[in-house]
Amino acid sequence: MQEFLAIMAAPFVASLVLTGIHVYLGLHVVRRGVIFVDIALAQLAALGASFAFLLGMELHGAEAYWVSLAFTLIGAVIFSLTRSRRARIPQEAFIGIIYAVSAAAAILVVDRAPGGAEHVKDLLVGSLLFVQWGTIAKTALLYAVIGVLHWLWRKPMWENSNMNEWEKAQGQRSWVWDLFFYSTFGFVVNASVGIAGVLLVFSYLVVPAVCAMLLVERTAIGTVQLGKSLSAGWLVSFCVSVLGCFVSYHWDLPTGATIVVTFGVGLVIVGIIRKLFLV
Repeated sequence: MQEFLAIMAAPFVASLVLTGIHVYLGLHVVRRGVIFVDIALAQLAALGASFAFLLGMELHGAEAYWVSLAFTLIGAVIFSLTRSRRARIPQEAFIGIIYAVSAAAAILVVDRAPGGAEHVKDLLVGSLLFVQWGTIAKTALLYAVIGVLHWLWRKPMWENSNMNEWEKAQGQRSWVWDLFFYSTFGFVVNASVGIAGVLLVFSYLVVPAVCAMLLVERTAIGTVQLGKSLSAGWLVSFCVSVLGCFVSYHWDLPTGATIVVTFGVGLVIVGIIRKLFLV
């Protein structure tokens, strides 16, 4: 047990830090109906990191972080400007295109960099097992600041994520709130990808939010009981993190990939619970 705690304590605490903000942002993403915006932003962050790596910067260094953040914020601006009720092209189309192009561009970039294959693996599944306590502390502080900002403006933020309320507010500069959301989202994703990789970031954002919406009844059409949804999402994410870290240690499996698969199993279990007891 002591050896388990010595090896897995930091990865487990890091997974809890990811849980805190990602479940909340995931609820926004699901309500907006832009499920793959998180993985698109994560892939842009990965592309920025790949470009910095090609230029000779340390992969997890400060310079690479700012390059990666710049790529992510460019995506945030694009997503905030492409959301329109009257648009002929759905926003999901732009999201998919940006994801595909940035993924292909990242492959082209790392193909020219030494150790490119290992770099791609690191970007996909992260290096959660080797995360440092200093990194966890800085990431938790960043997430706390963003969490406070979202709490202060929670009412307009949530209304802007609710499709019905958003359509009513089309003439009230709703794009400003979109820009705020996607920009802060970009800061979170950029920090998360360096720790957990693209796949795990996507899982922490979407799977707990989907599970929460399966488990929590709605009081009215188009609304979500935010407190109950957050609690359900946090509980699912916590249980998955515990089980994923345990399985990873005892079966000697990559921690990030193991947690992603565990999220998939957890979603199936929640779906069965919903079908048997909540319908």
